[in-house]
Amino acid sequence: MRPVERVRYTAPADRPRHVGPNGAKLIVWPVVNVENWLIDNPMPRQVLVAPTGAALQPDVPNWAWHEYGMRVGFWRFHALFERLGIRPTLSINGSVIGAYPRVAAAARDAGWEFMGHGWFQVPTHRLEDQRGMIAQTTQAILDFTGKPCTGWLGPGLTETLETVDMLAEAGVRWTGDFVLDDLPARIATAHGAMLAMPYSVELNDIPVVMIQHHDEQELPRRARLAAARLLQEAEAGSGVKVMGIAIHPYITGVPHRIPALEALYADLIADPRVAFLQGGEIADWYLASGDPA
Repeated sequence: MRPVERVRYTAPADRPRHVGPNGAKLIVWPVVNVENWLIDNPMPRQVLVAPTGAALQPDVPNWAWHEYGMRVGFWRFHALFERLGIRPTLSINGSVIGAYPRVAAAARDAGWEFMGHGWFQVPTHRLEDQRGMIAQTTQAILDFTGKPCTGWLGPGLTETLETVDMLAEAGVRWTGDFVLDDLPARIATAHGAMLAMPYSVELNDIPVVMIQHHDEQELPRRARLAAARLLQEAEAGSGVKVMGIAIHPYITGVPHRIPALEALYADLIADPRVAFLQGGEIADWYLASGDPA
C-alpha cells in the first residue's frame, strides 16, 4: 500500500484533547542517533567535499568526522542527559552494538531506550534482503538489552512501500519515519496497526546544521519556538502534543555546539508543564487514551 492508504487523514479538531502524563502540557521526545559508517561505502553525508568535487573512496576525512562523534561527542550527550535525569531514545544501527560496545553499554546501563535504525547506515532501498536486515537488527537489540525492539527509524528515514509490513511482522510497534503529525497516528499494515510517532526533520541537527548551514543557536531557537507554540495551544484547550528533537554526536556533540544544546534542555526541564518520555512510553500513553486516529 502507498502511505496515503495506510494513514487515515484526521484534522486536529477531529482528534481527542489528550491529557499528558501528570497533567503535562507538552511531551518532549529526545532522540540520539548513533550509527556505524563503513569506510568501504560512500559516506552517508559529508562535511568536507573532496577536491574538484569528485567522490572518492575511501573517504577518510568524512569517516573520521563521524568517528569523532562516537569517540567524543556521544559522551557529551551522555553527561548532559545523566546530569538532568533524562532518558532519551537511542536510534541505533544494530551493528553499533558490536562495533562500539562501550557506547552501547553506556546507553543501556543509563536506561536509554533502543530504537532500531537499520544494521549499517545504508539506505533501506539499497538492501537486497530488507526483511533479513530488520530481523538481524531487532534480534541484536533484544540480545543486548534483554528487551524487544518495538521502535524503528529507517537510516535517513528511508522506507520502501513494504517496509512497515516487514517491521510489524518483526514485532515493531511504532516508527519515526512518518513525520506527519504532532501526535501518534495509526499506520495500517499487513500484520495489524502500528504507530507513526512524531519524530522531526525540522528539529533535527542534520537539516538545520549540515544542509541549511545554520549556527549552533538555530536548533535550540527552533525548539524553543516550537515548544512555546505547542504550550500555547495546549493552554488554549487543544490538548497535549509531542515534540521530537533529534541530534547526532558528530554534529551537536562538538565543543562549539554542545553548550547551546545544554542550555535548551536546562530550559525545557525547568518548565513544570513539560514531560520527557521515550518512544515506547509515548506509544503506551497514546494507546491507553483510546484515540482511534
